[in-house]
Amino acid sequence: MKLLVFNGTISKKLNTANHIITYLRTTLEGMGIEMVVYNLVDHQIPIFSEDAESVPQAVLDMVELFRSCDKHIWLTPLYHGGMVGAMKNCLDWLIVSAGEKNPYLNGIKVALVCWAFGGNASSGIDNMRVVANTLRAWTLPYNVPIVMQDFYDRGTKNISIGYQEKLERAMGLLLEN
Repeated sequence: MKLLVFNGTISKKLNTANHIITYLRTTLEGMGIEMVVYNLVDHQIPIFSEDAESVPQAVLDMVELFRSCDKHIWLTPLYHGGMVGAMKNCLDWLIVSAGEKNPYLNGIKVALVCWAFGGNASSGIDNMRVVANTLRAWTLPYNVPIVMQDFYDRGTKNISIGYQEKLERAMGLLLEN
């Protein structure tokens, strides 16, 4: 099984996404699962345009990777009520698969993780769910909205036990057949 972690964060600094990815990698590799990370910030995905004369190679590579993975976990901080705009732009490019027998992300299971200060991370989950379902993916009924004030053990950069349990519950559901 090949699992894609789609990191929509647009900062290269050590951040929440990196801590989550490290935790996921440790957990999933211990289960023998191949995890591939697609850090949006490391790729040159242009602004989506229906009028583009050709599809850039970076987009074709991204679409191939997204569609070749059996399961996905999408990560994003909350930006003004939704996922990072560049992340949505990246997903818009999946339109290049529209003419194929099984277009978009047809039938791929997706777990969603969003973080925010305060309690609004669930609106980011809702935003990603709408996009994923429109792309014909199947989103888990359980996802992980993170309240940043509670995410780390007090005074450390260690993910709290409560959020470790939530991430593990989401991974367990994602990995079920």
